[in-house]
Order: sequence, then C-alpha cells, then structure tokens
Amino acid sequence: MTVPEQTEHLVLPGVLTAEQAAETVAALLAVQREDGALPWFRGHHLDPWDHTEAAMALDAAGEHAAAERAYDWLARHQNEDGSWYAAYHDGDADRPTDRSLETNFCAYVAVGVWHHYLATGDDAFVDRMWPTVYAAVEFVLRLQRPGGQIGWKREADGTPVDDALLTGCSSIHQALRCALAIAERREEPQPDWELATGALSHAIRKHPERFLDKSRYSMDWYYPVLGGALTGTAAKERMEESWDRFVVPGLGVRCVLPNPWVTGGESCELALALWVMGESDRALEILQSIQHLRAEGGMYWTGYVFEGDRAFWPQELTTWTAGSLLLAVAALGGHEATTEVFGGEHLPRGLEPDCCR
Repeated sequence: MTVPEQTEHLVLPGVLTAEQAAETVAALLAVQREDGALPWFRGHHLDPWDHTEAAMALDAAGEHAAAERAYDWLARHQNEDGSWYAAYHDGDADRPTDRSLETNFCAYVAVGVWHHYLATGDDAFVDRMWPTVYAAVEFVLRLQRPGGQIGWKREADGTPVDDALLTGCSSIHQALRCALAIAERREEPQPDWELATGALSHAIRKHPERFLDKSRYSMDWYYPVLGGALTGTAAKERMEESWDRFVVPGLGVRCVLPNPWVTGGESCELALALWVMGESDRALEILQSIQHLRAEGGMYWTGYVFEGDRAFWPQELTTWTAGSLLLAVAALGGHEATTEVFGGEHLPRGLEPDCCR
C-alpha cells in the first residue's frame, strides 16, 4: 500500500501534498492489471506510449515492482517485427483494437527502460529488456526517410506511412538517445543509431517542411524542446513565439487552436519542457494552474472547456494525465532518474551526417 512517506519527494507547493501524491499513486496502481498493463482507465484502451508514461510515474514514486511489471508486459507482447499495436482493449494483449503500428509509440519503451534503470540500478533488468529495446528501435528506424524524419506508422496491412509528425519525431529523438545510453551501458555500440539520431535532430531543428503541418496543436509547439532537439536560445525563442497562443492563464494549456479547452497532459508536458529550459518558476505556475482538474480519488480529468457551457471534457480520468503530472513534479523536485531522462545532460547526442555539420 502506498503511504505518504513513499512520496514525500513529490511534494510541490500548490500542486501536491504528500497525502495527495500518495493518493494519486494508489489510484494508478488500482488501474494496473495483474499482468502489468496500464490502460487509460479500466474498460478503455491501452496504447504503448501512455502505458510507458504511467510506468515511469510509478518509478518516480518508488513503485519499482509495479513499473517492472509494466515493462514485462511490453516484452511479452511485442510483435515479431519489434512493434506493438496502437491500441489494446483494456490492456488485453489478445484484443487489439487498432492494428496500426505507430513509430513514436514503439520507440518510447527505450525512455521507460532507461528511466527504470536509473531509478533502480538494476543491470539484470536492462539485460532482460535489451532485446525488446533493440527490436523496437530497429522497427522504428526502418521507417526513417532520407531527410532524417521518421514516418508516422505502418498501417494494419503493413503499408508504411511516409508522412512524419513533428511531435512524434521529437519523442522518438528522446527515445533514440535513451536507447543509445542503454547500448553504451551494455558496451554494445550502435553507430547506425547514432547517425539516425543526428539526422533526425537536424531535420527537427532545420527542416520544418519535412513534417506535416500540425502547428494548431500545442504539442508541436513544445515537443522539440521536451524531446531535446531544440536547446538554448532556439528553445527559448520557440517558447516565447507561441506562448500567448496556447497558454490560458490560470487554467492551463490549450490542446488545439482555436478550440476553447485546456488539457492536463499537455500542460504537464509543457511544464517539463520549461523545466528542461531552466524555467522552473514558470513550470510551477503551469502545474499550479491545472489543479482544478484534480478529481476525488487522486486522478485528473483529461481536459476542461473554459468557454460556453464550461465543463470537464472529455470526462475521463486517465492514467497518462496523472502520470505526466507526477513526472513533472518529480523533475521539479530533483528526482534523479527523471531529471536525467528529461534533462538529457548525459544522454548521447547522435552524429549528424557529414553534409549537415
């Protein structure tokens, strides 16, 4: 049973007390199936990215055994080509509801595995998960285009979709750096992965035309920073450029323009991106602004419509929303594994192609 003493490091003024943090962690554990699966909520679907995000939150809260069960679920149910399906009903591996194979969903396992290792120091876990991470990365990189960007997915019939998404590729960029860190830990260099990471980074930083235009979505705004491709002055300029378009003071971050709703997940991810940039004060303000989304029992509503008939929408209490909040709080609170994975200071950078240096 989770108790406040286990989550004292997740205390953040105006965001979480120790008791609230323990309640949120207990709520996440209550959703997890016995086989380790972490669906959005019981009766809804599981997708591999959000499953991993929730597992990382459990590690940040010290629930390492539960997180390990989540990664074991991924290892047991990986497809032969290194992928996972985009959705499974209630986390039941025998009931996929979307058989497309999304590259950023598949890559994210590397972030989770490296985070778990940093949280636990468990070399045996890394050794056990290495074949899973290796196969997932190889699947993803088979969809990399000559310009460095990575195609969005394979359709259920195996047809590759060459169109690339900036948000997805930024997430993949972080995942490739974590995969390279795992390879270094195992003393198994992956020079092809280094080149792929460098080419992807170059595409994100220098070639916006190589990605579908999704600039209406807040994730496309902050994810190049959160994923570690944009840093320093370029990151700050990007944030300032669209701050007033997406941030609703006192309520959180819009999901998509011009729709009048804020979402908890995007708000917490923006807070993480701000922390990455060294702007902890603004990150804290964002996290404080979304406490109206906290529900009885410790979970968080996915979003809130702030014009017209104001209401929580969609009316879902999702594991990934709670997970993203716990990770953002953990980063601001100095949790070592979380700061290493999202701060990226010690993650390999990758090698840009000769033509781009």
